Amino acid sequence: MSKTEIAPLFGLVLAGGKSTRMGRDKGTLNYHGRPHKDVLYEYAGEFCERTFFSIRQDQVEPELHGEYILDTDQFRGPFNGLLSAHKAFPQAAWLVIACDLPFLDNPTIRLLVDARDPSCMATALATHQSQLPEPLAAIWEPAALEAAQDYLPDADSSCPRKFLLQQEIKLVFPNSDDVLINANHPEDLEEVMKKIRSIRHE
Repeated sequence: MSKTEIAPLFGLVLAGGKSTRMGRDKGTLNYHGRPHKDVLYEYAGEFCERTFFSIRQDQVEPELHGEYILDTDQFRGPFNGLLSAHKAFPQAAWLVIACDLPFLDNPTIRLLVDARDPSCMATALATHQSQLPEPLAAIWEPAALEAAQDYLPDADSSCPRKFLLQQEIKLVFPNSDDVLINANHPEDLEEVMKKIRSIRHE
């Protein structure tokens, strides 16, 4: 792909993690009336040519409403899903969304997509507080995923954020840092549900 070409944008909802800290599948948690992975899949589908769930083989079921890519289990952590998707469609850029972001909404995803800079390795959301990329609420260009494949075998960490911090990336700051709150533990879930109930009663 030449530098003048812009890669097609595909969506990837990362739902293949084992959710060991939460103790239940985070993708099936109901924040807004239905499983959150389905909410995020619908959001991504508004901006992407094709959208997929990133899942494990044992998660394939009739209730899965949408296309999916199976994790190949070649890499650790979130890179497993990202690079499985890249292997399936190497010419695509990926709008990657983790299913543990209960407040990520359509306007914020639109903000990210509109701000995409294909000349960078990635365009990522970031909080004003941290000023750090959120790699699982980001657009990864094909070159970034190619570089990640070369980086991982010799790297001392499989953390996508650490990888992005070594690359040329663009940060996008949402209107509120709250959209990047994540829920990984039962106590996080309790706090999120309190916040949602509070918002509904405002």
